[in-house]
Amino acid sequence: MGEAAALMGVSADTLRRWVDSGRLTAERDEQGRRIIPGPALAAFARELSRGTDREGSGVSSARNRFTGIVTEVILGDVSAQVEIQAGPFRVVSMISRESAEELGLEPGVPAVAVIKSTNVVVEKP
Repeated sequence: MGEAAALMGVSADTLRRWVDSGRLTAERDEQGRRIIPGPALAAFARELSRGTDREGSGVSSARNRFTGIVTEVILGDVSAQVEIQAGPFRVVSMISRESAEELGLEPGVPAVAVIKSTNVVVEKP
């Protein structure tokens, strides 16, 4: 359960709640511990990603979206370095200072890092 939870980026308690509610299937091993078969976990992860709330983001071909909280913003004359903690992931992006200011990015503000290829687009959720 712990390994599956880490792969999903949630706590083991959240994973147990999903199993207990019937949203995710689990089996028992020889010692009676719950295990989640890889194919079932993969199907559930795909289902969750399709249900991700993208309201307000417009139409985009970018599918790698990390919702998190801004932990640091370093403003330069022209650019800004924005750090977002998204679950276990730390995402750092260089954007224009103007964009950082328009988005009101500062520590504690929720933000979404949208990643496509080598570029990261920062949006407010």
